[in-house]
Amino acid sequence: MKIIIIGGGIGGLTTALSLHKAGFEVKVFESVKEIKPLGVGINTLPHSVRVLTNLGLQEKIAENAIETSDLVYFNKFGQQFWTEPRGRFAGYKWPQFSVHRGVLQMLLFDEVVAVLGKDAILKNHHLSHFEQTETEVIAHFIDKDTNEKILEERADILIGADGINSIVRQQLYPNEGPPVYSENVLYRGTTTMKPFLDGTSMAMIGSLRQKMVVYPIGQPDSDGNCLINWVGNIKEGKSRLTARDWNRESDKARLVDLYKDWKFDWLDVPTMIDGAKAVYEFPMSDRNPLDKWTFGRVTLLGDAAHPMYPIGSNGASQAILDADCLTECLKNTSSPLEALVEYDKERVPAAAKVVLQNRAKGPDEIMDMMEDWFPKGFSKDEIPHEELAKVMDNYKKIAGFDIQTLNQKN
Repeated sequence: MKIIIIGGGIGGLTTALSLHKAGFEVKVFESVKEIKPLGVGINTLPHSVRVLTNLGLQEKIAENAIETSDLVYFNKFGQQFWTEPRGRFAGYKWPQFSVHRGVLQMLLFDEVVAVLGKDAILKNHHLSHFEQTETEVIAHFIDKDTNEKILEERADILIGADGINSIVRQQLYPNEGPPVYSENVLYRGTTTMKPFLDGTSMAMIGSLRQKMVVYPIGQPDSDGNCLINWVGNIKEGKSRLTARDWNRESDKARLVDLYKDWKFDWLDVPTMIDGAKAVYEFPMSDRNPLDKWTFGRVTLLGDAAHPMYPIGSNGASQAILDADCLTECLKNTSSPLEALVEYDKERVPAAAKVVLQNRAKGPDEIMDMMEDWFPKGFSKDEIPHEELAKVMDNYKKIAGFDIQTLNQKN
């Protein structure tokens, strides 16, 4: 069976490795001329690290990432109201990693080249459209700069892993329209600085009206400094931005001013922001869940299938889960058409729940709960631990990393 993957991001590359390991012939087509380590920090949760571990990648990722020890929530005054261990520190079989998105993507790219061969990834091949017959799918590729047709590729299956603005999804759903803007803008940067808390913690500060997420993505240097990834989330309203663009540089001085009072004994937020070389703004967007991803021999995966708010550290992890599920369906079902239907049955409803739960604030709901209940701060004996625990446990179940269920898997 020959399988075409459109898109060389984390989801597409993981799918290529997984399918190849299962014995399928795979080719990856990427629109850009050169794959570069773009983006900033992401987290891979234990349920996705399980998949990457089974592909032999855990040790390589560990060399380039931070194994996250705990997740800690604070209010806008720097008061801690929730903490929980993460990954192996919480008893999972697999770690949680914090890593630079580009570093993980290049690690996966290098692994695909090493395992599948350099001809398995074709760059500068932009999908213009596809067609399918009863026996095959035919993909047509162009040079995006010249619009010149450069290749026609035939396969048994085509997987659209080409992101939130997926060409494959556009052809399957031509009237869908643009992504849905949340009225929140993410401000992202990295700063080399002294680590905070225990040095491997992930911290969430404030509420969803104004929030800061902070975690290390690099090991300390000889001076004890490490690369800290941070994301500010500001409720900006409809007028601020409408386009989703990772590379739009923002006004750092404005952001420093917005966070000028966030100076805590464990972290100086405005100094951290000011220490970044650049700040990028990114309108937080998703798409409405689809009823189906599969049409005949064509299906969707990752952000092409279920773009979601980056809440709960779960976006990349869900794409990796897609890759694992799709591989298992193809291994265990004789007909590729039936396999894709089975993939839909399992992943469409599961991913939709996460998309909708992230829209409903996901685990970060506890931040707004505390802001609403204690807008001027709280004493330790006022913290409603049981109510907060219910929110956190519920999200783990919906997102697929409930520890009891996950640890039963190999």
